Amino acid sequence: MRSMRTATVAVALACSCVVSPVAQAQPASPTPAPGPAPAELKTTIDADGSYAVGKDIAPGVYQSAGPVDGGACYWKRAAGDKLVDNALTKKPAFVQIEATDTSFTTSDCQAWQLTNAPMPPQPGPGDLLGALTQAIGSGMFNGGPR
Repeated sequence: MRSMRTATVAVALACSCVVSPVAQAQPASPTPAPGPAPAELKTTIDADGSYAVGKDIAPGVYQSAGPVDGGACYWKRAAGDKLVDNALTKKPAFVQIEATDTSFTTSDCQAWQLTNAPMPPQPGPGDLLGALTQAIGSGMFNGGPR
């Protein structure tokens, strides 16, 4: 009985080997060539135009020496279709471009450079009042010094 059982198992194994397909090595699908490395974000903005934040330029605090050729420097930050902040100045300028901004636009400004410096404090109402008081005290509004 034992030989019959062994013979049955042997026949079953032989049949399964004949019936089951033989595994064949499939050629590996070619690995796609690596795409170009993502371009590094600019940290200097040296031309007029609009720049996509996170795609063209890095967020952060940027500084410009002011307008070119005695004009007025204009810049604008936007998040989608909403204006976040803007300024028109004849003086050196700082702007904090946030990661949530979608674009930064600049016109007639000297080059903007990303800086590690924090934003300078914004002048408060007292600063303006102090400047007016100084102008009035110098006689500016009554014909100047005599």
